[in-house]
Amino acid sequence: MASIGNIVKISGPLVVAEGMRDANMFDVVRVSKKRLIGEIIEMHGDRASIQVYEETAGLGTGEAVESTGEPMSAELGPGLIGSIYDGIQRPLDDIRKVCGNNLARGVEVPSLKREKKWKFTPTVKVGDEVVGGDVLGTVPETDIVLHKIMVPNGVKGKVKSVKEGEFTVTDTVCVVETEKGERELTMMQKWGVRSGRPYAKKLSPDMPLVTGQRVVDCLFPIAKGGVAAIPGPFGSGKTVTQHQLAKWAEADIIVYIGCGERGNEMTDVLNEFPELIDPKTGKSLRERTVLIATTSDRTVAAREASVYTGITIAEYYRDMGYSVALMADSTSRWAEALREMSGRLEEMPGDEGYPAYLGSRLAQFYERAGRVISTGTNGREGALSVIGAVSPPGGDISEPVSQATLRIVKVFWGLDSNLAYQRHFPAINWLTSYSLYADSLADWYNNNVSKDWMTSRARFMSILHDEAELKEIVKLIGMDALSAGDRLKMETARSIREDFLHQLAFHEIDTYTSLKKQLYMMKLILAFNDEAGAAVGKGADIELVAELPVRERIGRFKYVPEEETDREFEKVSVEISSELNELLTKEED
Repeated sequence: MASIGNIVKISGPLVVAEGMRDANMFDVVRVSKKRLIGEIIEMHGDRASIQVYEETAGLGTGEAVESTGEPMSAELGPGLIGSIYDGIQRPLDDIRKVCGNNLARGVEVPSLKREKKWKFTPTVKVGDEVVGGDVLGTVPETDIVLHKIMVPNGVKGKVKSVKEGEFTVTDTVCVVETEKGERELTMMQKWGVRSGRPYAKKLSPDMPLVTGQRVVDCLFPIAKGGVAAIPGPFGSGKTVTQHQLAKWAEADIIVYIGCGERGNEMTDVLNEFPELIDPKTGKSLRERTVLIATTSDRTVAAREASVYTGITIAEYYRDMGYSVALMADSTSRWAEALREMSGRLEEMPGDEGYPAYLGSRLAQFYERAGRVISTGTNGREGALSVIGAVSPPGGDISEPVSQATLRIVKVFWGLDSNLAYQRHFPAINWLTSYSLYADSLADWYNNNVSKDWMTSRARFMSILHDEAELKEIVKLIGMDALSAGDRLKMETARSIREDFLHQLAFHEIDTYTSLKKQLYMMKLILAFNDEAGAAVGKGADIELVAELPVRERIGRFKYVPEEETDREFEKVSVEISSELNELLTKEED
């Protein structure tokens, strides 16, 4: 039953109403005649504190507040892919049709288009027993995505009737005979965004999410169903890195949440993604992407719902058996919304004014990631990987949001402004970043790529850390004071940094590197290091070794097309040996 109260206090996005005795926590409410959308976040008797997701200017005390009696929910069904929503899942294209380019307040439009018809092909027949999570039928949502219409959770019974044909999302496609009577099922279901969707079993993170980005796949891998954070100062490339991962990560569906970032960054996504061709399917990347745009000019409170809306949509596709990658850009802006509301509620502040429950709210969000077996008679394996950008002021990761995030996530890709200013992309600092998934992914790499993968990775990390120590010595006493072996180590580290870790996002070949090609690149760099070390041990001049022409061939290997890598790898391997042998022969003469 709807509960109607009256406004007694307005404080920015916080509205307090009395007479809301029949309302519940997290109910969606409509505020005043303008019918602004809000959500109850605190209850004291009949007094409700409401977080309003739209601008509250012009509201007055005494105006009516009406509860809908339902929690903030996402509409889940065909039509999500390719859509652009705001933080509370209102489609921006439909809002524009209603009120033009200026976003009006209180606009009510359905999240899924009610008039569009979808071709439904049933996979069950009359008399079949079904439970929550079972697939009733399929809808070709785009050329890439086959949408599986699932039985809503909590429904169990026998199929009484099922139709085939073209229907809207509100048409009944199946009737199930349950213990409580007949239940008509449509192609759409609703789910409260603040609670995670259930699953039958959670699987261990022992498969990598292959991204084609060498610094990620080789040094700091993320597991399918894993969680990662990308903290970095302004201009260090957080958004560009997330765009690159969205384009190339081995995921069937991308959910991109622009949470409080600048509008031009979302514009980049809107302009780029339709033009980008998915290498696996040859179709536009938009055909497997859902965008949620809550830009920085919207009210701060509007950011708070956006991450929950996004992850609920992502979980829905995970339950179909897809691998989903969710990009949240950025969780710092979302945390600012928590801080704003906490201050308005006059709660006891925690570190730097953030609420004391900041860490637990972040954990509740990130723990919804995972590789799972879905509910249903024959559960499907799906994965939801979450990659959250963090924007610490001035790049100082000692601030509360970064520290709370680091306690939760297993992968830390620390961006470095110095690398960014040197035009080193991705600007992930190899000395401060880490991945706690590396050991659990070792077996997969050994079995599916090569036994040499993890040993090569370990040697790369060792050489890069040694270089950092040697640089300190060079600052004090100069390069000439180093031994030939240490000089060679510095040269190898430079090759790793410039030839392997540096990757051109806009180069048609270098933008994505397969695991096989990454292995070849590692092997070439290490082969040169080992054979040059042997040559230096026999008396070769380190200066001449560093200037050998084959080093240029090693550096240009990343621009070799995938189909030519086998032949080029053999040629460069032979050249390394022949050029070093030739140098030794000259030295002896």
